[in-house]
Amino acid sequence: MDYTSKIAVGMTHEAVDTVTDANTALTVGSGSLAVYATPAMAALMERAAAELCQQECSEGWTTVGTSLNIAHRAATPTGLTVRAIAEVTAVDGRAISLKVTAYDEREEIGAGTHTRFAVAVDKFMAKAEGKR
Repeated sequence: MDYTSKIAVGMTHEAVDTVTDANTALTVGSGSLAVYATPAMAALMERAAAELCQQECSEGWTTVGTSLNIAHRAATPTGLTVRAIAEVTAVDGRAISLKVTAYDEREEIGAGTHTRFAVAVDKFMAKAEGKR
């Protein structure tokens, strides 16, 4: 079976997070305000994409993020829920392109594109460990 044989254009997946003190810009060091941090939003977007791809990968395969191009357009205070939606826009060999969008309870707060690449887990980890 091909590593991405079940990943197809149009597939979507959603990941959800709650804004807490732990994921504010002030706490993570990406700013000075107690609002949802851009790195937290980026991680949530990537998580939605990774989970989408992982559920469709063959055994022994996974995907790794290779690019993320996003804009964070609106602030979200603590206590609100944030959701990120990843949608597959293209599959080219082992490269998977996705549209990623994040929303809080009131509005869209960010959007962009993300690319993942399918890899054989054992081979990838052996190469990474070879750096030691």
